[in-house]
Amino acid sequence: MRIHQLIKVKNKGNKRVGRGIGSGKGKTAGRGNKGQKARGKIPPTFSGDLSFYKKLPKRRGLGNPKFSPNPKIVFLSLFKYFPAKSTIDLEALLKAKVITEKEAKRGVKILGTGEVKKALVVKLPVSKTAKEKILKVKGQVTYA
Repeated sequence: MRIHQLIKVKNKGNKRVGRGIGSGKGKTAGRGNKGQKARGKIPPTFSGDLSFYKKLPKRRGLGNPKFSPNPKIVFLSLFKYFPAKSTIDLEALLKAKVITEKEAKRGVKILGTGEVKKALVVKLPVSKTAKEKILKVKGQVTYA
């Protein structure tokens, strides 16, 4: 392998300024002597142009709420408490207090941990193993 065949990796750290004269960025920390640029926070622009963020319209607040893509996970082992041939959807899980309303808004996914011994109609997203186990006991999985 030659040096020109190596993968280019850009991994440059931050400048460590104000760490003594031997570092090359000591005393004035690379800002020169006195003046506007040497003091405090450097303004966004020094030329006569208006800075980019000042040209943009004002946007206050945090914007749209950030929704978590992770749904609430429910295991098949909890379905032993439901009667046979019952429909399991968000309303049924809320009624049984398996999930909260906040978790219902995020979504629910059923995983195949545990056993199911009754035929149930599941109207929620399920994993592959959960689907196999539900269909094995003559249940139904419908998710639209």
